[in-house]
Amino acid sequence: MNDIPTEPEHEKETSMACCTVVEMAGQQSVGMGQILVARCPGKLTAVLGSCVGVALVHPRLHVGCLAHVVLPESAGRESTPGKFADTAIPVMIRQLEELGANRSGLVAKITGGACMFGTSGPLQIGEANIEAVTRLLGQAGIRMAGKHVGGTKGRRVTLDPATGYVRVEIVGAQVITI
Repeated sequence: MNDIPTEPEHEKETSMACCTVVEMAGQQSVGMGQILVARCPGKLTAVLGSCVGVALVHPRLHVGCLAHVVLPESAGRESTPGKFADTAIPVMIRQLEELGANRSGLVAKITGGACMFGTSGPLQIGEANIEAVTRLLGQAGIRMAGKHVGGTKGRRVTLDPATGYVRVEIVGAQVITI
């Protein structure tokens, strides 16, 4: 593992085993299946449809992690850890613990999981993603501090580890902060 400084440094990104620690001012986009970690003043953003954005934050340490979860279960498939809820959440916890965050101090906020492909039928992946993430966070003992999930529209979300807030933007709707 690379040495990670204990104090935030401006204009720096550090690679960890499977994700990047963003330690610079500005926003870094989290793509599908990715996991990024940010320290203050960095921010993480993602555009979500049926995918679920899982934000884990340690409010006292001002460090947070955002995963852009695409599917609920890996079922043994090899892929990037952020693609599946069952692989993303353990990796996120481990990455934050490696930065000095204890599990008991972590809180979760989830967003996304929209019904993008009609209101019924087999393609309710958003709902399945929400259920898997919620169940896995509970099994890991992580407290859910907020959520903005479901509906039929995509969202842009931004995690600010300085405040622990997640900003949720939906076209045609008022901005929500959780």
